[in-house]
Amino acid sequence: MKPQRIWIKDPLAILVDSKVNAEAGLVIEGDTLVELVARGATPAEPVDQIVDAREHVVLPGLINTHHHFYQTLTRAYPDALNKELFPWLKTLYPLWAGLEPEMLASASRLAMAELMLSGCTLAADHHYLFPEGMENAIDVQVAEANTLGMRAMFTRGSMSLGEDDGGLPPQTTVQTEQQILDDSERLIKQYHQRNDGAMIQIALAPCSPFSVTPEIMKASAALSEAFDVRLHTHLAETLDEEAFCQQRFGMRTVDYLESVGWLNNRTWLAHGIHFDNEEINRLGGAGVGVCHCPTSNMMLASGIARCKELEAAGSPVGLGVDGSASNDGSNMIMEVRQALYLQRLRYGSAGVIHFDAYRWATQGSARVLGRSDVGELAVGKQADLAMFKLDELRFSGSHDPLAALLLCGAHKADRVMIAGKWTVKEGAIVGLDPDALMAEHTRLAKTLARKLLG
Repeated sequence: MKPQRIWIKDPLAILVDSKVNAEAGLVIEGDTLVELVARGATPAEPVDQIVDAREHVVLPGLINTHHHFYQTLTRAYPDALNKELFPWLKTLYPLWAGLEPEMLASASRLAMAELMLSGCTLAADHHYLFPEGMENAIDVQVAEANTLGMRAMFTRGSMSLGEDDGGLPPQTTVQTEQQILDDSERLIKQYHQRNDGAMIQIALAPCSPFSVTPEIMKASAALSEAFDVRLHTHLAETLDEEAFCQQRFGMRTVDYLESVGWLNNRTWLAHGIHFDNEEINRLGGAGVGVCHCPTSNMMLASGIARCKELEAAGSPVGLGVDGSASNDGSNMIMEVRQALYLQRLRYGSAGVIHFDAYRWATQGSARVLGRSDVGELAVGKQADLAMFKLDELRFSGSHDPLAALLLCGAHKADRVMIAGKWTVKEGAIVGLDPDALMAEHTRLAKTLARKLLG
């Protein structure tokens, strides 16, 4: 049967390449964008459905390249407030060690729902907690993504360096190298899709220099090369981390990255704040991607990433909301706004414009995840898009719709399409009862907190 053709007609504004005229909208056929329609024109072939977009700003689906879905259960946790990264982690690790499969399922569903409602169509989640009973955590997350229709990159995280051996996490949260590698290989073989339009992909993600051994970093790099999957980790987030690497390994973070075989274009890093000029050039030369997490970096006072220098050196730069215990939300369009403003503190108000922030959240994020089929509204790309209305008081008096989405603080999409299917209509996720989800999620968050108290 021939796929349905949908014309998103006459948008108020549309984010496409500046050389392209798409003022009359775009045509979707099945899961693919097949035509951009110039002003005054109509589609080249008949369409089955027309969506009137005169009140909508149309964006490529936003792409989140770093998150921790499970952390939606520990937002604004009292004992973790007003702390920087290391003490913040030491406070929360014992709480997170009590995570159970039902909790992760609910947390993942809620995080992905939040993301979709904010215009996000592809999200990378970094899950690294596998205490007893949580051995199939990634399987739980894959099931939730498939139910919601979310495009996802699940990174099989790991922690192998516990408190007893000089690391930060409790011993109950660490695994052996063999456990980590066996499960990583299983997940790749079972879930990783390699085709254009892939809905589920797997990457390997030892958590950080202070929670894994160099041995698991090297073994993960070898597995990544053998199966041609991507590598992900936290790096250069804080000066404390820099000092840890100097003390434990006798080298700075990028030297450490190279020493374990990670300085290559399969790798992307979360945060990437504290690099010097020489390190930026090395990262760019190797094609290592960097995910900028502005809200988290401000909340934990970690610093400001050097996004423009990283891009100029050759590193793909994308955006991530980071964990919902250091954000404390999962709103992608608001993260684009934060990136615009935080980067202006470094480069000036003329040095970073709204199109830079949009690029990081779309094409840049797609490159970070190794995707060439998403991240822009162009013929042949996947039909992933987000449509926003400017019908709230906050937008009244605005003149440039694309700028207004960020400057006036858009926070919710009206419609979202993933792989040609509407997942959000009229500001609500298709097939999801948000009240029931919130009630379940709140109950489980309280249960997790009580477990710590015994």
